[in-house]
Amino acid sequence: MNPADNAALNAGSSETAAPEIPASPGIDSVRTGGVAGDILRAYVERIERLEEEKKALAADIREVYAEAKGNGYDPKIMRKLIALRRMDQADRREEEELLDVYRRAIGMV
Repeated sequence: MNPADNAALNAGSSETAAPEIPASPGIDSVRTGGVAGDILRAYVERIERLEEEKKALAADIREVYAEAKGNGYDPKIMRKLIALRRMDQADRREEEELLDVYRRAIGMV
């Protein structure tokens, strides 16, 4: 595709249009089926880096739970406590009330 073709394709395009294709695309900017390979590769690489960071953070969290367990705390209860702290007060109150109703319904209280 020559520069004139690129200009024609990009003329009148909206803000969401794909970026302009270079006049002589190299291996990294080849478009296949309307997809710019270099842009797609950049997204994939960013996601891969974030996934690696997520794995590292998950490992760090497991270490903290293991340390807490070594000091006598129950990780299962800590996870529940963290989940409750994430909730806003109204949602937490509603969950506790429903749990109490259900406990009474099956005779646990």
